[in-house]
Amino acid sequence: MLYALLAPLADQLSPLNVFRYLTFRSGGAIMTALIISFICGPTIINWLKRRQRGGQPIRADGPVSHLLVKQGTPTMGGFLILLAIAGSTLLWADLTNPYIWIVLFVTGGFGAVGFVDDYRKLTKRSSKGLSGRSRLAIELAIGAAATLAVILVTHRPLGTELAVPFFKSILPDLGWSFVVFGALVIAGSANAVNLTDGLDGLAIVPSMIAAGCFAMIAYLVGNLVFANYLQIQHVAGSGELSVFCAAMVGAALGFLWFNAPPAMVFMGDTGSLAIGGALGSVAVVTKHELVLAIIGGLFVLETVSVIVQVASFKLTGKRVFRMAPLHHHYEKKGWQEPTIVIRFWIIASILAIAGLSTLKLR
Repeated sequence: MLYALLAPLADQLSPLNVFRYLTFRSGGAIMTALIISFICGPTIINWLKRRQRGGQPIRADGPVSHLLVKQGTPTMGGFLILLAIAGSTLLWADLTNPYIWIVLFVTGGFGAVGFVDDYRKLTKRSSKGLSGRSRLAIELAIGAAATLAVILVTHRPLGTELAVPFFKSILPDLGWSFVVFGALVIAGSANAVNLTDGLDGLAIVPSMIAAGCFAMIAYLVGNLVFANYLQIQHVAGSGELSVFCAAMVGAALGFLWFNAPPAMVFMGDTGSLAIGGALGSVAVVTKHELVLAIIGGLFVLETVSVIVQVASFKLTGKRVFRMAPLHHHYEKKGWQEPTIVIRFWIIASILAIAGLSTLKLR
C-alpha cells in the first residue's frame, strides 16, 4: 500500500525514494509486524482465554508435566501471527506483484485449515481435530493451486524446473508433474512445522530463522546481478517476497514475546500450518525447495522421528523413541523443557547456516 502511494512520488520528493528499496521496506515490515503483535497480543490472548475456558486439550499419553503446567493455556494464537503478517505485508509490499498474493493465499488457506482443526479440538475437548485424510486432501489442493499459479506467473521453462543445491547447471524439467511436487513441498512443510510445535517457543524460533534465511534468498534470487554472481536461478519479481518473509520474522518475534516459557498462548494449528505453508510456498517460488529441507532441517528431523516411530511399531511392534515427535523423546528421558528448546534452536541455527552455504557452494 505504501509502495503504491509513495514510490511514484519519489521523482518529486527525493526522500520518498527509499520506498523503492526492498531493504527499507523489509525493515519496515519487521517493525510493523512486531508493533502489531505487541499492541494486539494482549487483547487477542484475553479474548481467547474468555472463549476457551479449558484451554488447549492436552494429550493424555504425553508427558505428565504437560497436564500439570500447560493445562488451561489458550490456543489459536496463530490469529496474532496471521494478523501481523498480513497487515505488515499489505502495508509494505508491492501489491501488484502476483507472488505476494500467492503466498498470502497459501498462508491464509492453511491458517483456515488450522483454525477448523483447532476449533474441533476445542469443541470436542480432544487432542484430535480434522481427520488426517481430510486435512491432507485440503492442504494438497491449496498447495497444488498455488504451485499452478507460480508456474503460470514464472517465465517458462523455469516455472517447472527443479533446482538442485550445489549444482548450477542441473535443472530437471518436471513438466506439469511439478504441480504435484510443489503441493507436496508446501503441505509437507506445513505439517513438519505443525509436528514441531509441541513445547513453548520450540517451533516459532526455527520458523523465524527459516523466514529470515528465505528473506535473503528471495532478495538474491530476485536480483539479476546477485543471481548471476552466485550462479543461482533468477526469478524475476521474487525479490518482493523478502518483504513478506521480513513480516514473518517480525510476527514471529512478536509472538515469541507471549509464547516464551511459560507460554501465555499456543499458536495451535492455526499458526503452525500457516507458517509452514508460507515457508513452503516461498521455497517453491524462489526455486529453493530442496534447500528448504536443509534450512528447515529441524522440522524434517521431527517429521522423520514420527514416520520412523509409526513404521517401526507397525512392522515390529516396538518403538524406536520413547515418544514421538523427537522433542517428547527427550522429555521422557528427563531433559528439562528449556534445555530441549534452546538446544533445538541451536540445531536450527546450524542447519540454517548450512542451507545458506548452498548459495555459494556450486
